[in-house]
Amino acid sequence: MNKDFSVIIKKKIKKFNKVISTVPGCKSTSFRALIFSSQSIGISSLKGVLEGDDIKSCINSLKDLGVKIKRKRHGEYKVWGNGENSYTQPKKKQLYFGNAGTLGILLGFLATSSNINVRIFGDKSLNSRNMKKFINPLSKIGCIFKPKNKKNFPLTIQGTDYGLAQHHILKSGSAQEKACILNAAKNLPGITTIEEHKPFSRNHSELMLSSIGADIKIKKKNKHNLISLRGQQNLRGFSIKIPGDPSSAAFFVAICLMTKGSKIRLKKINLNKFRIGYIRCLKSMGANIKLQNIKKRFGESVGDIVVKSSKLRPINFPKKEVISTVDELPIMMTIASQIKGISTFKNIGVIRGKESDRIKKMAENLKAFGIKTKVTKNSIKIYGSPLKNYLSNKLIKIQPSLDHRIQMCSVILAATTSVNSIIKGCSTIKTSFPNFFLLLKKIGIQMKYET
Repeated sequence: MNKDFSVIIKKKIKKFNKVISTVPGCKSTSFRALIFSSQSIGISSLKGVLEGDDIKSCINSLKDLGVKIKRKRHGEYKVWGNGENSYTQPKKKQLYFGNAGTLGILLGFLATSSNINVRIFGDKSLNSRNMKKFINPLSKIGCIFKPKNKKNFPLTIQGTDYGLAQHHILKSGSAQEKACILNAAKNLPGITTIEEHKPFSRNHSELMLSSIGADIKIKKKNKHNLISLRGQQNLRGFSIKIPGDPSSAAFFVAICLMTKGSKIRLKKINLNKFRIGYIRCLKSMGANIKLQNIKKRFGESVGDIVVKSSKLRPINFPKKEVISTVDELPIMMTIASQIKGISTFKNIGVIRGKESDRIKKMAENLKAFGIKTKVTKNSIKIYGSPLKNYLSNKLIKIQPSLDHRIQMCSVILAATTSVNSIIKGCSTIKTSFPNFFLLLKKIGIQMKYET
């Protein structure tokens, strides 16, 4: 299918009862498994790896750094690691990150590799994003970025072998910043400490590092967590089965809740408490959602999400759940748009700096569907109103966006209402959810494609 394909939806989905066992692997875990295994000693076996464009950018970057990676079959990879500081200078002296903002965590290992001097760049969307959360802590340990004082890609990074363990204070709620610091700490002599203040961020890195043998400790204080990691420990290769991505699962949770008489079971999903804030919020709105068959896997809680269609109430989105729902806020807004009444999302300015300005883009797309919104710098108020059948003859055209989550929200809104729609530029969805349209067809959504 061509890069610039559009999706045409003319019919509302009918009720369904389905089991989905092929939600793609958790993107956060896939990134970390690949990057950690590349700096371990020996062969690592990774199953369930997400095969979206962002992960492909990660694999290509690691190969450019001299790491041997072999794809065995769909979602299964072997990685031959050579231990800490084992990256080699890329032949082209540059790395292309594509749209993968999470790949910024790799900068931690590059910053502590003295033989690395490379230009980092991405696509238009990534190049526009502020990278201070990586630049500031890595500059602190002696890494050099050029041009000086530039805060976005393209940037040249010069690694150092003179870096020492540092104490870092983290107040951003950014799991990527924390992961970047931990990656650097792994190669530095001494003990690096991170004083993490609320809002606490995702803990995928800590859980995985602990599971593969790193000397990492977490102490919970009154107002913060203190994370300590002893550096210069060579870790051994490992085997991991990556669970389904909770952010991807959220789209199918939404479809089910919005389709009367429906039920769905999403199997073997990562249920990390920092990733399912949206489930807690939906339950407070009256959603019939249950978590079942929960087991521990590499420190992560993994289980099934069982959903039944529900009559929901508007939400005054709680500030405490912003970080735990940061990727799911667009689909939460989509759900809110179809609930009679006013839903308010405050303190969400952080999502203006994602793949797109997600407050702005959601307001634009909801307006195209006839939904009234009121936007401020850090908030959006949605005047929910279930779309009426009289709109079915009106053709809604949603313009292309480089943001995969925005595009998926538009597809779902079209499919769960009676609105005749064309959603343009849907190729970006494969960034995080390559089998999105296959699963939509499985639950009964009728679509046509146009190039």
